[in-house]
Amino acid sequence: MPDRIRTPAPDGARTPVPVRAPASVPDGARTPLPGRRIRTPVDGVHHLAARNEEVLGALPVAAADRATAAGLPPWRAAEHLASRTLLRFLLREIGEDAGDGPFAALPGGRPYLPGRPGPGVSLSHSSGWVAAAVGRGRDVGVDVQVPAPVGDRLLRLCCAPGDADALAALPEEARRSGFARIFAVQEACVKAVGEGFSGRPWTVPVPLGARTGTWNGVRWSAPYDAPHDDRDGVPVACAWTSGPVRAVRRGRA
Repeated sequence: MPDRIRTPAPDGARTPVPVRAPASVPDGARTPLPGRRIRTPVDGVHHLAARNEEVLGALPVAAADRATAAGLPPWRAAEHLASRTLLRFLLREIGEDAGDGPFAALPGGRPYLPGRPGPGVSLSHSSGWVAAAVGRGRDVGVDVQVPAPVGDRLLRLCCAPGDADALAALPEEARRSGFARIFAVQEACVKAVGEGFSGRPWTVPVPLGARTGTWNGVRWSAPYDAPHDDRDGVPVACAWTSGPVRAVRRGRA
């Protein structure tokens, strides 16, 4: 898809950004990223995850994002650019093109689109991976978790006692993957209500092996049966609210 970044007109004025009508994107829609497809758990909620290098190698990077990444350590700049580039792609695909306009964040870090109260957005990054989500007319939260070693104390903090015991009895790789999926859901849920660790994600009940669920009026999805998402064994979870995006929009990018 051609890039729609705005360029200065000869007299210095900016040319308008073409905006497509809202599009219906089916679950599993293909993208320019090899093997990566857009997930649509419900109508109006879309998310996508990929490796940093896949995103930056296949999609155009906006000048506004390059500016905000300037001065960051290389690893941080890569995830900053990749996550925002992925989000801009997702917005274009659903007809909510952000052009080269900046993103902003509320004091707690939640991203939003200045002057665009309609779509809720969310970003995540983990050890070379990024994820982005968009919710039309609702808040969303997305989280990607690269499996990593997990100790017994963390298992018992985040999981129900029986699930913690079950995970502790698994081989190392399976234990890492199972816990990463639970914690991805927990993080996505608190992001959907505008909170990070202050929302105590470890208190969100997520049964081991569950693919969908609800928490405090938030619905979530963490599919197991999507080889185009799970081929690398990296869990991704998305959560969304049923109501409109909240009206308060303050903060800076």
